[in-house]
Amino acid sequence: QVQLVESGGGLVQAGGSLRLSCQTSGFIFSNSGMVWYRQAPGKQRELVASISRSGYTNYADFVKGRFTISRDNAKNTVYLHIDSLKPEDTAVYYCYTMSAAGMWGQGTQVTVSS
Repeated sequence: QVQLVESGGGLVQAGGSLRLSCQTSGFIFSNSGMVWYRQAPGKQRELVASISRSGYTNYADFVKGRFTISRDNAKNTVYLHIDSLKPEDTAVYYCYTMSAAGMWGQGTQVTVSS
């Protein structure tokens, strides 16, 4: 069964950095595109970044150089590094695999104080 386990969130001050991780199992990770989403209170889930199985990346417009998505196929893990955190980045962050549509993990909470 597909498993997606996000971690690395926490409470940080504006201007700080976080590295989020998503450990996966139950599918062939190396053949799968991976995506990070986030959902803030009272708002719809929005796409943050994606990475193809060959390593090509795409980012949402609001990122503007602050977010970096990467993957480690040996560990079946996808990462999201966030620099210069802003209060508006506060949200639950989720990873998602294109190989298992509709499967979501528990997410990891990012809270940024001003």
